[in-house]
Amino acid sequence: MLYSSNKIRSKYFRRKYIKFKKKNKFIYKSINIYNPEFIRYINCFFHIKLYFLFLLVFLYFSLKKKRKISNFIPNNKTQSKTKICICTFAKQENLYIREYLEHYKNYGVNKIYLYDNNDIDGEKFEDVIDDYIKSGFVELSNWRGKTGIQHPVLNECYKIHKDNYDWIMFSEIDEFIHLYNNYSSVQSFFDEPKFNNCSIVYLNLVCHTDNEQLHYENKPVKERFPNTVPTSMLGGRRLEIKFILRGHLNNIVINCPHRGMIGIKNNCNGFGHFNKYKSIFTTEPDTTYYYYDHYYGKSTEEFIKKVKKGGGAYTSVGFKMGRIEKYFRENKLTMEKILLMEKETGFDLSSYKSKIKA
Repeated sequence: MLYSSNKIRSKYFRRKYIKFKKKNKFIYKSINIYNPEFIRYINCFFHIKLYFLFLLVFLYFSLKKKRKISNFIPNNKTQSKTKICICTFAKQENLYIREYLEHYKNYGVNKIYLYDNNDIDGEKFEDVIDDYIKSGFVELSNWRGKTGIQHPVLNECYKIHKDNYDWIMFSEIDEFIHLYNNYSSVQSFFDEPKFNNCSIVYLNLVCHTDNEQLHYENKPVKERFPNTVPTSMLGGRRLEIKFILRGHLNNIVINCPHRGMIGIKNNCNGFGHFNKYKSIFTTEPDTTYYYYDHYYGKSTEEFIKKVKKGGGAYTSVGFKMGRIEKYFRENKLTMEKILLMEKETGFDLSSYKSKIKA
């Protein structure tokens, strides 16, 4: 190509010398930095470099986020002045009580008030958690041999301790709070400004299945029962709720820790959104960020023991049959489970057998 204009010639043929190393020797080579082909090459080169740079940044933060979630372990290392306790009652829970206490201790709960509802001659919590009692983390109250204790226990516990704590939880031994990994403790959760005007916070109960286990195994329940009940097996029912109550409230009467409370305003969910909860089920379920893992039945053998001992408020046959109905609704129905349950409880479960035959 011929260039008649010095201006054009200088534009396309202006030369620069670059220095690079080859075989331990510095070599100077001239390049034409205004040549259109050279410009296209440079643009392409930098575009490729930028592409890989963005890709590396994306991968770095993606892997960092995943690693943070998978390795997350709650801890009680918090500078918060917020004080949180648990009021709970238990009967025949020696196999599970230590895992429960360790979970909430790791989440920063300040104290657990445990009401012992075992039979008078039954098992003793001191045999398995004496160290927690002596350290002061657990305060044990004797309600052994009593029936229908749920409402009296929760009301007494709140009335006695409401002025000493900012929040009071009522989780039972099979309920483990789960907070998204941004929160290292329950204090860091409730210190959020979104709860400043909340009197009650409701969290969903996410039930876990029996994982097709018939008998007890000496392992943590969180390890044994990772599977949760599919929405399709809830029969159109919404997820249950459990409330956490702010301290320093007056004239409180707790009828059920699963229902909204009359006379208390500012009911909130785990996101701090105001909502009116009138029943045991929530209209705004959350199973992703803030909830309770509820190990309701465990294995069939363990569930049978749960049926036999009754509930904190109810011990009637109708109540026990209701528990069996819930268990078979949320777990796979098998003849082996039905026969084992019939043998141990003495209940006629022929209606469930007919469902298998059908």
